[in-house]
Amino acid sequence: MMESRRAWSIEQNGRRLSFAQGGEVTLFAETSAATVARHRHPAWKVVLPVGGHVTVGEMAAAGVLVPPQLDHACATSSAFVAVFLEPWCVRPGLGLSRLESSTVRRLLDALGEDMDLAALHREVSTVTGEAPVIDPRVAHAVRVCGQAKQLDAVATEVGLSPPRLRALVRSTVGVPLARLRQWRRLRTAVAALPGSTPASAAAVAGFADQAHLTRVTRELSGRTPGSLKVHAASGTLRP
Repeated sequence: MMESRRAWSIEQNGRRLSFAQGGEVTLFAETSAATVARHRHPAWKVVLPVGGHVTVGEMAAAGVLVPPQLDHACATSSAFVAVFLEPWCVRPGLGLSRLESSTVRRLLDALGEDMDLAALHREVSTVTGEAPVIDPRVAHAVRVCGQAKQLDAVATEVGLSPPRLRALVRSTVGVPLARLRQWRRLRTAVAALPGSTPASAAAVAGFADQAHLTRVTRELSGRTPGSLKVHAASGTLRP
């Protein structure tokens, strides 16, 4: 089942923060330079600065492709778009990679003013190479695990034992299913932030409490829910 698209754009302290989520793609954009602490997300990340550069560790480039599970800090010198794709959406075997300025512009143009996440996904696949088709049981398990109270119930849905499902997900996408559930819940929480408190967003997404959401947000994004506190909704998603 395809997830419905969710998006918001807010003004905070003179800058605009934007979020969009649809299917296997999640986007976060900011109209100013930013630095995030060390973190490790279970998704591919494509950082696309708008007119500046990005630094990841010792690497500085017009843009970067960051693989899942890489422990890293990240800083941009300008407005930027950060795109997250599920771990099976990019050809495996790629590591931390520089993107040339022409490639960054190509990807931003694919995204366009209307924030076409599907077009951007297709263009990323053109740049990085087609990803293999994954086991549909794995795809279903990852898509529903965020809403499930127990991962054992997800295994039952796809006709596998819990240990077999966990092993299949790990061998197929390289990330534990429990970690992917945290990621899906984090996406849900961020989507719910406009008009709600971090505590309410945590409850909606299935986190135990606000402290749990804060811990996971730091681990997976290097930020805190408080850094996304909504003051007013306005503007478009494109920096």
